[in-house]
Amino acid sequence: MDRFRMIFQYFQSNSESVMNGICGLLALASVKMYTCFDFSCPCLPQYNMAYGLGIMFVPPVTLFLCGLILNRQSLVMLEEWRRPQGRREKDLAVIRYMCSSIMQRAMVAPVVWIIVTLLDGKCLICAFSCSVDPEKFVGFANTSPVQVQQLLAKVPCKDDELMRNNTSRKAVSRYLRCWSQALGWSILLILIVAAFLTRWLRPCFNQATLLQARHWSNYIDIEQKIFEETCCEHSRLFAHKCILHFFESMRREIKLHSFSLPREGERAEKEDDLLRGITDQDQVNKLLKMWYFEKPPLDISQEIQRL
Repeated sequence: MDRFRMIFQYFQSNSESVMNGICGLLALASVKMYTCFDFSCPCLPQYNMAYGLGIMFVPPVTLFLCGLILNRQSLVMLEEWRRPQGRREKDLAVIRYMCSSIMQRAMVAPVVWIIVTLLDGKCLICAFSCSVDPEKFVGFANTSPVQVQQLLAKVPCKDDELMRNNTSRKAVSRYLRCWSQALGWSILLILIVAAFLTRWLRPCFNQATLLQARHWSNYIDIEQKIFEETCCEHSRLFAHKCILHFFESMRREIKLHSFSLPREGERAEKEDDLLRGITDQDQVNKLLKMWYFEKPPLDISQEIQRL
């Protein structure tokens, strides 16, 4: 049990590293899913584009949503954005920083999927085989427009009887695959250049604002974790007190059956200190409501002066 607790505490204290690892795993999973996926173009003029573009863009949307769901900071950011003003002001720079960080991590797996599909070329060949100009290829001469569309739709299906002996099928396939790979490499190059410029131009901007936004975004996340841990501990002690009060008349039977009871000394003082005089459900609900609507300001100078 202690080992699992240590692992859980490690994940909490290194949430940014864990999220980077999860994004990397999602990216690898997207590549693995595509390589294991059995791509079968319908080879019908009215369905090719919908199927090809669907395979190219529907899984990335799913991966993007999974990245948002698995990122704990997305919920923290939404809570910070939607919470009432209360006694603590909301910093829009911190919310923008958290949103940017969340989006960057969630976009890794979808971008990897799109680049892999473009470099492979099957999706784009299936989607745009009917959009190719047949006059550029000699194999479609002396053919009616309807037959041309049917033949172009069957370009991805190399085992089809109509296209097995057609000399232009490979030419159309190579033409679309070249465009697909060129688009994939272009997107990859643009992303690398953008990452390079972002990395090297960041010191040219105001670093103090960036450090402040990063610091307070981490603070909001850690504060939420500590609040949840404190609530769990408080709930446990409050439930412990309620159960002991309920079984007060059965203390002798509990002792005879060797149930562990709290000592009246140090343990009881510690529980009373955490409960802070809270004795009923209404007080707990009032405190939780005050935390949500009137979150205390980030100022502990008065508390330090008391000490």
